[in-house]
Amino acid sequence: MADDGSRPQLRWRLADDDGGQPDLLGDLVERVPGRGELVGLELLHVRARRVVNAVPNASRMPFRWTINAYRGCSHACTYCFARPTHEYLDLNRGEDFERRIVVKVNAVERVRAEVRSPRWPGEHIAMGTNTDPYQTVEGRYRLTRGIVEALTEAGNEFSILTKSTLILRDLDVLAEAARRGLVRANLSIGTLDREVWRLTEPGTPNPLRRVDAVARLNEAGVPCGVLVAPVLPGLSDDEARLDAVVRACAEAGAVSISPLLLHLRPGVREHYMAWLAGARPELVAEHERRYPTAYGRAEDRRALAATVSRLIARHRGPRRPAAAGREVQGPRDGARARPPRPAPEPPQLRLV
Repeated sequence: MADDGSRPQLRWRLADDDGGQPDLLGDLVERVPGRGELVGLELLHVRARRVVNAVPNASRMPFRWTINAYRGCSHACTYCFARPTHEYLDLNRGEDFERRIVVKVNAVERVRAEVRSPRWPGEHIAMGTNTDPYQTVEGRYRLTRGIVEALTEAGNEFSILTKSTLILRDLDVLAEAARRGLVRANLSIGTLDREVWRLTEPGTPNPLRRVDAVARLNEAGVPCGVLVAPVLPGLSDDEARLDAVVRACAEAGAVSISPLLLHLRPGVREHYMAWLAGARPELVAEHERRYPTAYGRAEDRRALAATVSRLIARHRGPRRPAAAGREVQGPRDGARARPPRPAPEPPQLRLV
């Protein structure tokens, strides 16, 4: 990326693209140094040419359309599958991904235009599929809130995946969307272990605060489940740690609980393994053995699903969570007539 004051073109593939052509984003408008709670970040303001993006047919994702108002993520999760997408911007998947955040400053106006177009099929849109829509910069830019308002006004179904308790700031607009049967939320809570949390996702809110967010969303009528994700071999995959997070989320009233084993796609694998070699070198050989492919061994995924299913059954009580993947339905005032679509859940593991 040029640093000569010019406005270069930025290119990238969708995070969920398994082999499509790069998508031309638009022009770099300005570079803004982060101040206050954003100190240490560089914000790259762009005007996007489109914001509602189609997921390529080759993708394994269980949804067809996505919105990502930001690129890069200050959560700094060591395992983040979106890290390689920064390389399409000629930035690196390490510190640049965590500190140089692309902000689509016109995202809200583009969403309003795109979902009201006669060509828009009115299908479910997933948010949080690439980087977190409620990461720290959202506190300043409020793009996710504006997008939620735009989708609700259009009567368009959507889902949100986040690790951030900032979602609670938008409880009012999310509750309105839920009243109309338009929204489903999921909090990503991979572990309650403080040491593992601080080691692997240092920029995220305390997982206990995320559990509280699950409870508050559901109490407000916003159906919210939990992705126990990613489950990290040798760090958070033992039964005691899994039991702690499942129990807490069940008690919080999560409408679904779904585990997802760590994925190590090309680019992510190299970054994560280099980090692991420095942080927990005794686990490197085991990871090499357990990851012949990006998704790990099938037997490990099956064992994880069976363990979490058993733990859900153990902790199911008066406020029991529904089986993962079960949609919470409601009225859909103003929604376009179309066949119902289930809220997206992890493609690898669904507990039923």
